[in-house]
Amino acid sequence: MGSLAALDTDAGYKKDKSKQDSVSKRKASVTDKKEKKQPVSETSEEPTAARKRPKRAAACSAFKEKSVHLSKNSLVIETKKDHCVEEEDVAIRLTAGLQESQRPCRRLTDFVFHNSEGMPQPFGMSEVDDLFISGLILPLEDSLDKEKAKGIRCEGFGRIEEWAISGYEDGTPVIWISTETADYDCIKPSGSYKKFYDHFFAKATACVEVYKKLSKSSGGNPDLSLDELLAGVVRAMNGLKCFSGGVSIRDFVVTQGEFIYKQLIGLDDTSKKTDQLFVELPVLASLRDESGKQEMLAQPEPISSGKALRIGPKAGIVEDKIDQSGLTNGPAQEEDDLKLAKLLHEEEYWRSLKQKKSRNTSSSLSKFYIKINEDEIASDYPLPAYYRTSYEETDEYIVFDSGFDTYHVDELPRSMLHNWALYNSDSRLISLELLPMKPCADIDVTIFGSGVMTADDGSGYNFDTDANHSSSGGSGSAEIDGMPIYLSAIKEWMIEFGSSMIFISIRTDMAWYRLGKPSKQYAPWYEPVIKTARLAVSIITLLKEQSRVARLSFGDVIKKVSDFNKGHPAYISSNIDVVERYVVVHGQIILQQFSEFPDVSIKNCAFAIGLSKKMEERHHTKWVIKRKKLMQRHEQNLNPRASMAPSVKRKAMQATTTRLINRIWGEYYSNYSPELSNEVVDCDVKDDEEANEQEENEEDDALEENLDVPEKTYTPSSTRRHIKSCSDSKDINWDGESIGKTAHGELLFKRARVHGNEIAAGDSVLVEHVEPDELPSIYFVEYMFEKLDGSKMIHGRMMQRGNDTVLGNAANEREVFLINECMDLQLGDIRESIDVNIRMMPWGHQHRKANADADKLDRSKAEDRKRKGLPTEFYCKSFYRPERGAFFTLPFDKMGLGNGVCYSCELQRTDQEKESFKLDMSNSSFVYLGTEYSVDDFVYVSPDHFAAEREGSGTFKAGRNVGLMAYVVCQLLEIVGPKGSKQAKVDSTNVKVRRFFRPEDISSDKAYSSDIREIYYSEEIHAVPVEIIKGKCEVRKKYDISSEDAPAIFDHIFFCEYLYDPLNGSLKKLPAQIKLRFSKIKLDDATSRKRKGKGKEGEDEVEELNEASPQNRLATLDIFAGCGGLSEGLQHSGITDTNWAIEYEEPAGDAFRLNHPKTKVFIHNCNVILRAVMQKCGDSDDCISTPEASELAAAMDENELNSLPLPGQVDFINGGPPCQGFSGMNRFNQSTWSKVQCEMILAFLSFADYYRPKFFLLENVRNFVSFNQKQTFRLTVASLLEMGYQVRFGILEAGAFGVPQSRKRAFIWAASPEEVLPEWPEPMHVFAVPELKITLSETSHYAAVRSTASGAPFRSLTVRDTIGDLPAVGNGASKNCIEYQGDPVSWFQKKIRGSSIILSDHISKEMNELNLIRCQRIPKHPGADWRDLQDEKVKLSNGQLVDLIPWCLPNTAKRHNQWKGLFGRLDWDGNFPTSITDPQPMGKVGMCFHPEQDRIVTVRECARSQGFPDSYQFAGNILQKHRQIGNAVPPPLAFALGRKLTEAVESKRRPT
Repeated sequence: MGSLAALDTDAGYKKDKSKQDSVSKRKASVTDKKEKKQPVSETSEEPTAARKRPKRAAACSAFKEKSVHLSKNSLVIETKKDHCVEEEDVAIRLTAGLQESQRPCRRLTDFVFHNSEGMPQPFGMSEVDDLFISGLILPLEDSLDKEKAKGIRCEGFGRIEEWAISGYEDGTPVIWISTETADYDCIKPSGSYKKFYDHFFAKATACVEVYKKLSKSSGGNPDLSLDELLAGVVRAMNGLKCFSGGVSIRDFVVTQGEFIYKQLIGLDDTSKKTDQLFVELPVLASLRDESGKQEMLAQPEPISSGKALRIGPKAGIVEDKIDQSGLTNGPAQEEDDLKLAKLLHEEEYWRSLKQKKSRNTSSSLSKFYIKINEDEIASDYPLPAYYRTSYEETDEYIVFDSGFDTYHVDELPRSMLHNWALYNSDSRLISLELLPMKPCADIDVTIFGSGVMTADDGSGYNFDTDANHSSSGGSGSAEIDGMPIYLSAIKEWMIEFGSSMIFISIRTDMAWYRLGKPSKQYAPWYEPVIKTARLAVSIITLLKEQSRVARLSFGDVIKKVSDFNKGHPAYISSNIDVVERYVVVHGQIILQQFSEFPDVSIKNCAFAIGLSKKMEERHHTKWVIKRKKLMQRHEQNLNPRASMAPSVKRKAMQATTTRLINRIWGEYYSNYSPELSNEVVDCDVKDDEEANEQEENEEDDALEENLDVPEKTYTPSSTRRHIKSCSDSKDINWDGESIGKTAHGELLFKRARVHGNEIAAGDSVLVEHVEPDELPSIYFVEYMFEKLDGSKMIHGRMMQRGNDTVLGNAANEREVFLINECMDLQLGDIRESIDVNIRMMPWGHQHRKANADADKLDRSKAEDRKRKGLPTEFYCKSFYRPERGAFFTLPFDKMGLGNGVCYSCELQRTDQEKESFKLDMSNSSFVYLGTEYSVDDFVYVSPDHFAAEREGSGTFKAGRNVGLMAYVVCQLLEIVGPKGSKQAKVDSTNVKVRRFFRPEDISSDKAYSSDIREIYYSEEIHAVPVEIIKGKCEVRKKYDISSEDAPAIFDHIFFCEYLYDPLNGSLKKLPAQIKLRFSKIKLDDATSRKRKGKGKEGEDEVEELNEASPQNRLATLDIFAGCGGLSEGLQHSGITDTNWAIEYEEPAGDAFRLNHPKTKVFIHNCNVILRAVMQKCGDSDDCISTPEASELAAAMDENELNSLPLPGQVDFINGGPPCQGFSGMNRFNQSTWSKVQCEMILAFLSFADYYRPKFFLLENVRNFVSFNQKQTFRLTVASLLEMGYQVRFGILEAGAFGVPQSRKRAFIWAASPEEVLPEWPEPMHVFAVPELKITLSETSHYAAVRSTASGAPFRSLTVRDTIGDLPAVGNGASKNCIEYQGDPVSWFQKKIRGSSIILSDHISKEMNELNLIRCQRIPKHPGADWRDLQDEKVKLSNGQLVDLIPWCLPNTAKRHNQWKGLFGRLDWDGNFPTSITDPQPMGKVGMCFHPEQDRIVTVRECARSQGFPDSYQFAGNILQKHRQIGNAVPPPLAFALGRKLTEAVESKRRPT
């Protein structure tokens, strides 16, 4: 018994296969079965009574509604209210299927495997002991019989005779067990048994994952090396919960090598002939051999028969039976003993892997930080002194102000700090040692700093050359060319070392700083830190030289250190007591270096344990370590330098808001304080394992876009929910005569009386569910009817409570939302009628006050009802469509008409019709997914169908789109399907198509020099299934194509002038004899209406329709306007005129003016502007602002005041407010609300509330939807809904809309109830990004647009397309205007250059000498970065020798994804990374070197990567220009949004 895993890979549990066949296959593959257990046999005649039964089970006769105690260790199996039986065969009979003639198969859940004493046992113990089963037995297939589907509980049945692993082909392990009676698919163990079962499930998972990696039929590679195999399996198993908390998956898989080997070679008997046998695979044999080596290192000793064995601390004792003489029972007994010992050793090893930390002191060190006592170290430092400087220092908050209060520690910018000093809030110089080296919960010391900031060049402190603690990266010069800066509070610091190098880094809320040479004044304060760091390195070196590290105790090490001679770099003293004191009081530095050391034997050595104990004995304070990667920033820099002149100050201003916005956000932070405060308390005391899981989850969040999340399936109207009927039909009568009939001939009624209550069409009712924990559902009564069988019915549309929508806990508890779900309900299902007010409020800024007064009265009334205990009165004013990510205005004219028609049913029918396939009777056309296709139409075909013909397909890497293909353009020639539309099915219909080739099908050079819309005729004819057709397009003559100057392409129009022969690669002019049927140009076609230029028909009319007239454009206010990227794209779409813009940064505001001279630009704080407008209009009483905002508003220039837009003048507000997220603030109290009030999004929403424009657009970073536990996003949507807007939300990838970079952005559209809510634009370019989803609830997600990784109308744009025509410039190029020196080559270059003659802003940041050398040494090939540098030293011009590789990178690479991309070159064939505000080789996005030139990308190159035309101007210095570009919305993406806004506006204007 035991190795019954050699199954056919298709024999696992599958609902569409015969279970009996799979069982017979398993029986044939049994190996290594225990002799004392009888094989399962169909003819076994052993009576049931003769079987050994568990004592506990035998003693218990009734388990129903009892807790059965199966062990004296208080492990309780909670039996539920299930039908319980004592005998297994009875349970099998009660769960039998309709057709079951062979051996029974069942599912088993909520199970426990235990011995005869009722003691739960690890599953592996079935090898050596009799195990029995307690659990819930279910039918193998889902049963329609509700009672049978619930299952039968049976306690203590079995014993387990065999087990098997299947599911190899499906990729998920399925574990089967067999008793004499039946086979069981083990679905889920009980909660208490999970810890016992996890081990075997992990072993089964390892088997399946190894199978997947080696089996060709599963896409594996049998030729993998052992390292490659293990790496792949580790990646696959990394998500398993049982491997959280640092468990080494690789070690586990290796230890199970022999087990995996046996399982897989057992599959050879049933493998396909084409498959390579597992027994022949060298890598599998290597895995088995490696496992054997591990066993030899820790071979368990055979357990003598007289010993008692304990399985785990709580598992009880298993006694090995011996005879009275005490002698063993021969070789068989010894073999069992050895097997038992091996199993016990395996279980013990598993438990050791699962332990969070060892029980020694190092465990507590990971949770606690031992604070150094200042008095202890005072004698090692100089006398008190105060920080002085003659520099004018800049506030760090201004330098690094990213606009976000939430940040990831690892993503902070990194810089160098020279000539630095540290001091406290009194400006007194202070030791860095007093600050914890890890972020802790309660810190009673605050340390600030000042220094000269430069770019981080990766240098550090060299033991050998830097006697005066200078940086090796050139910081030893007297004058540092950098920015004097004062820092905010330092939160943590760290030491990293290797060979002769060491460096110290400090972190504030804004950035990381690597410390160079300190100021002369501070050098004596730095000396003890460096001295202790040297000492730690020397002790580690000393320990590494020992053959056995454990032999050296704390005292031994102290003795050896005292033996150092005076010339030793780590010499302290020859006095042992002096050395011990020094080591203990400076122990935090030493322990931190030990904790980061990779060698575990060093990390957990006796010296480290002894040192921590010594520190505790000195009564040093323990602080709890807070392991958080996501941190928060303070609203202001508390450095004392901020109050001293000269310095640059920054002060946050509380947002100016309307009362409505202030109430919505303020009430939220008040209402949810108790609940979430408790959550925080629990969170703060998490153990290490949970903290580690949290960090892993945060890392997973960054990769969640790679996950396929199943979408929620919405219940159609025909599906009946589990409704609880409330009364008999005697209490139900129609009130009045029939008013008509339904389409099915059923009588309609206007009203009915149910339990004495009147129910009418247009009312709302409560319906209870069978499930007791579900709240009653609310249904809106559309109509009432009587079935032909006399049943009295209503047809109701469901109303969803706000907290069940995307709003979550930000929803108003009284608001419900109409959704697109409906169903027929019996009148008897109704519990009671309920008050739901269907609200239609007057719209417009002129009604704002009246609506606010009415709302105030309504809320007061609701509070009064609540106090009196009266039922809640709900209201509904929005139609929620989660599948479209939107809230719409209620269809008032189609609700509750009582005429037998349901709007929801109509919508669902329309959706179903779109999904249907219809073939025309003559086979000349068909309708597929709502689109009609005819012969001669041009269509898109999935590129996967032609992938085999394309070399290099599917080879794209992360960040590169190489290998991804656009749709293949084909012409439909013939439809091949069954005659007659009734027989037609999509999977049985093919089409013959002519393939057209694209330039990229020929070569990348051809693609680069060709128009992206050009295609080539070919003679290739293909028969393809209809299912791979992705849409329609047009092919025209080139002169019929629009020549409009748009920043991106959104028409599905191509042109063809050449014939391509793929066999010989020839390309020639399309011969005259080839009569290509071009697409017909129709004036009423949506695409043709926008065409202008050289068309022969209707030229004037087409030109007229292309752009909205000035009076039809939307008067727009752009807030947080930046340099104008959003306005640029929206205006280009022809629907907006940006008449006003507000921008706080002067250089950005100047840039906006340069490019939009007609716009009135206010370079001012938006809080002041809003206050000034409301004050000007006499609405000060509705304005909540600070006195400062009021004073500044009153002091505004009169001309500016007169230029401010008034309510009624603004049609459209757009902008991207800096959203700070404040994710760390979970304790919702008054302090938190004070900080929230500084959020600019409150002011932005208040502009919308006050002006009430027709349209509103919010743009933000992708993580906006998850900031602050989604609260910011939810409150934003809730605020807009409260105003009365329709709202749509989604995330878009700019790269899919004609931008040559990866840039994901969140957007929220809002439209007044009188307007049409804009749709999302269609992504047009291939881009390697999955669907970007927003979580709606625990079970549903929404993606605004589809992923284009599998195809799109056009190829992705490359770096070469973008900047390949720009002239070469050098490092630090500063000439602002130069000539192009060549014509544009690519389609993108022609579009982006336009009519520009002079090239501006082709300027580059200057790198220092060391970084320039590094750049020159980076190879000029794709993917090259710092890892391609040689490990050598280079000589600088001043004669100094420095490391070519930044020392910090290789020594910290493991913790930072190998620092991939730092000092990286762009790839000509790839795309740009996300544009940032300050490109630098050691920055957040380090891939900033030109593909061929030795320099950082220029301002103009970054501008092009964002889609800015060459004519677009930027203002300020080079850093300010980079900042303007990095913060901008790409104009092509804004243009795409503007096109959809145009469609929405025109659809309303167009007569119906």
